[in-house]
Amino acid sequence: MSESPPQEPAPHPAVPAFEQQHLAELLAAVPERARWRYKPRRASQLWRNRAVRAGALITLLALSGLVILALVREQTGTQGFLVGLGLATLPVPLLAAAFRWLDRVEPGPWKNLLFAFAWGAFAAALVAIIANTFATRWIATATADPASADTLGATVIAPIVEESAKATAILLIFIFRRRDFTGIVDGVVVAGFTATGFAFTENILYLGSAFGEDQEIGTSGFASVTAATFFVRVVMSPFAHPLFTVLTGIGFGIAALAAQRQRIRRIALPLLGLALAMGMHALWNGSSSLFGPWGFYAVYGAFMVPVFGLLTWLTVWTRQRELRTISTELPAYAAAGWLTAAEPRALSSMRARTMARDVARRAHGPAAAHAVSEYQRFATSLAFLRHRAHRGAAGPDFAEREQELLHHLWQRKDVAGPALTYAARATGRVWTPPPYRDYGGYNPYRG
Repeated sequence: MSESPPQEPAPHPAVPAFEQQHLAELLAAVPERARWRYKPRRASQLWRNRAVRAGALITLLALSGLVILALVREQTGTQGFLVGLGLATLPVPLLAAAFRWLDRVEPGPWKNLLFAFAWGAFAAALVAIIANTFATRWIATATADPASADTLGATVIAPIVEESAKATAILLIFIFRRRDFTGIVDGVVVAGFTATGFAFTENILYLGSAFGEDQEIGTSGFASVTAATFFVRVVMSPFAHPLFTVLTGIGFGIAALAAQRQRIRRIALPLLGLALAMGMHALWNGSSSLFGPWGFYAVYGAFMVPVFGLLTWLTVWTRQRELRTISTELPAYAAAGWLTAAEPRALSSMRARTMARDVARRAHGPAAAHAVSEYQRFATSLAFLRHRAHRGAAGPDFAEREQELLHHLWQRKDVAGPALTYAARATGRVWTPPPYRDYGGYNPYRG
């Protein structure tokens, strides 16, 4: 009995070419399997080693956390610190979930978001408490007017120091995690997590101090200073700090979309966003002193709420634009054979993406759903990569990165392809005619 010849692996489609002639040389045939995994060239300098940088940042954040928590506990007392910690934790899951929801199209790595939160809660908060205290005391000594020093510190010094400290986290991710920072939504999400961490530590200080004041004067319940502070900072304005810093994130996000040759734009836009964040922060802090006892509510209703609504609309619109980018860029890969014709339609719909994961989970278990989720993430990154190349914003490793993403898609296509195709049809993204029936010689599909 003769043995059947060994089956050869399925041929891999060629990478689709760009329409622009000057970008044609960036694309080549997919190399052999041994070279598919793209590995950036290792830098020779010690500081450019990823392990060294990660260790240094973890050490810095850990030390900053120990110092800032010790300073806060010293000002609030142990009991006040614990009360403030418990109350300040309440809005954190809500804020984190809101920003993570905005990032559903191409979710960024959790390690970036955890770094951003930790930087805001520890490093930025430590810089702010030290710099604000020093500057306010220096102004009070120089002017012999402590009341004016406190007002100047809150309206001028604090916005500059705090927004600069928070912007540092966005800058670090923008520089060292450039692959994960592709547009406005990424800037908003990173800025939101950074500011959420900062507000968390600041709320511990304010709520703990309010609790200590209540202990001294003997108030409790709804009439207490703690309840009033909780209502203003946690109920009315949990998005205050994120709203300020999001302006800086938008500046970095627009800069990420700029072409490599647009150096002025890539530098000026983040600085403009930072300046706007400082200005809004200063207006918020100085609302009572500038506009009287009702100034806080006037600024809150006439300025903060409309700006919050506008930025929310901008972020959601940007996310819809990302979905349109997927539906525009991925058909080139479908035409070349890397994707089925229905997959770009499914990948450009959040409902179809969710359904595809659910279908894979019911049919093959959690591992299949995870494979579909990874497939969606890699396909989204591929669409954005191609879009940046069209805009002239792709890096020098564009071809290698594209081939790496295609390799990951090819590894998961047997599981993800059918699930996405089913989801596209079930959600109406792709129309499928019903089974043929005998209508007595009349064919309804021909008229």
